[in-house]
Amino acid sequence: MYDETFIEHLQSEKRFSPLTVEAYRRDMAQFADYMTKEYGIDDLTQATTAMVKSFIVRLKENKLANRSIDRKISTLRTYYKYLLRESKVAKSPMVGIKALKMPKSLVKFVTESDINKVSFAESDDFATRRDQLLFEMLYQTGMRQAELRGLRDADVDRSGMAVKIHGKRNKDRLVPLSMEMLQLIAKYQTLRDAAFANRADRLLLNDKGEEMTASYVYNKVHHMLQGVTSLKQKSPHVLRHTFATHLLDEGASLVAIQKLLGHTSLATTQVYAHNTIEQLKKIHKQAHPKG
Repeated sequence: MYDETFIEHLQSEKRFSPLTVEAYRRDMAQFADYMTKEYGIDDLTQATTAMVKSFIVRLKENKLANRSIDRKISTLRTYYKYLLRESKVAKSPMVGIKALKMPKSLVKFVTESDINKVSFAESDDFATRRDQLLFEMLYQTGMRQAELRGLRDADVDRSGMAVKIHGKRNKDRLVPLSMEMLQLIAKYQTLRDAAFANRADRLLLNDKGEEMTASYVYNKVHHMLQGVTSLKQKSPHVLRHTFATHLLDEGASLVAIQKLLGHTSLATTQVYAHNTIEQLKKIHKQAHPKG
């Protein structure tokens, strides 16, 4: 069994989101289960580098994607770093364990022409305006679905024409809102308040006036993108990628996009630059006489 104080460390000190903490918990439980079944070891402080490597090999044999394996490696590295700090191990078994090579792939995004195909009914009912606001918030601000679900009315600054987004590790950021977006929010709030006398303390609500779940937001976005794009992935995160890519295509700097997305490192944002370069290569090849 792993040291449960590690989870408390992630929550109180690292301030990881609940979803991230749950992912770490699952990874640790899987490794602990492997160590018990494979080596008869219940105390993970006894793990060796060879044991960790055998765990990684088993994951590969089970056809787990490299990206998922790398996440588990990162979890174990964080865990043993914590144990070292607490003087519960003398040496980390993660020494010499490297991340797996990832195949290079372009960020998937919806083209501007396809985004413009998404339409909503003219009728001013709660569900229609809510779905429209859900979609536009994700596309026009680039926020994560968890950030969207956590929004409250007070986070909308009408005079400043911005929304305060509560990001990962309790880091807040301001993202500008257009006048059209503010008008949509106001119209939606009027319909929402008329529909639900007793409601959850959130800006966006489900059809019962309750807080939305992650799967609820995913299903809404998937339905709205169905039929307008050929992308296999039709998720809220695709709209986040789309937001960043469209900004970059229009001349926004990577530093500005980094701040809008709430990325800690600029390196995380640079993936969109690679995406744009590849698109330029494609255009050049198609349009240049000697391309």
